[in-house]
Formats: sequence, C-alpha cells, structure tokens
Amino acid sequence: MSDYDTDFALWSEQQAKALRRRASNEIDWENVAEEIESLGKSDKREIRSRLAVICAHLLKWQYQPDARSNGWRGSVAEVRDQIADLLEESPSLKEYPAGQLSEPRGGAYAQGRKRAALQSGIADLPSTCPWTIEQVLDSDFWPVD
Repeated sequence: MSDYDTDFALWSEQQAKALRRRASNEIDWENVAEEIESLGKSDKREIRSRLAVICAHLLKWQYQPDARSNGWRGSVAEVRDQIADLLEESPSLKEYPAGQLSEPRGGAYAQGRKRAALQSGIADLPSTCPWTIEQVLDSDFWPVD
C-alpha cells in the first residue's frame, strides 16, 4: 500500500517535489495522471453546482416577487463572479456552462428548479430553462414577473 492510499497529503507533497526535481523514477505516474484529470472534473462540477444556485435564485426572484431580497441578489452576484473566475482560469471551459444549463439528466437548471421548488413551495416552475446562458451569467440580468 502506498502513501497515495494511506496519506494523500504526504503523497502529493512527495510527488510535487519529485516533479520539480524531474525525478521521473519517483513519480507515481498513474495516480498523478488520475489526480490531474480530477482537477478538470472538479472545475466542471463547481460550474454546474454554481449554475444551479443561480437558477434557483432567479426562479425564486421571478416567481416570488414579494420575497425578493438583497441576500438573493448578493448570492447571485457572488456566484456569477465565481463562475467568471473559473472560466478565466480555464478558458477551455468557456462553452461548458451552456451545455450544462439545460442538460436533461441532472443539468444545472434541473437542479436549481428542484431547489427552488423545495425552498419556495412552488410546484409548477418551468420544466425547461426560460433563460439563455448569457442571461444567467449576465450581472445585469434579473427576470421580471
């Protein structure tokens, strides 16, 4: 059993040192490759999750006008900024949010719709996303009732 299985922090530190020294004989190549690949997947999960948060708040904003709050507005602004930062750090993911917004199997809108329905008690929210990805990510966009 390797440090990868028993002490991930130690393993990652050792691998980083070996990579910096270019000590290829010390590199746990298979696990290093797996961890690097998981970093990209992590960014994708983060984008999808943050899109779901935006969708939930935008739905509540549109369908509960009397409950609108600066908290919702602040949360959406923060999450939009976080997605923008992720896309700036990984420009190859620029097209990813559009595909995830309306993905039928657990896409961001479907997740956000579920959250909004649970939080608001509104059962008849639109089954498909009523907004474009540009609107969802636009800091000036707020749906009207």
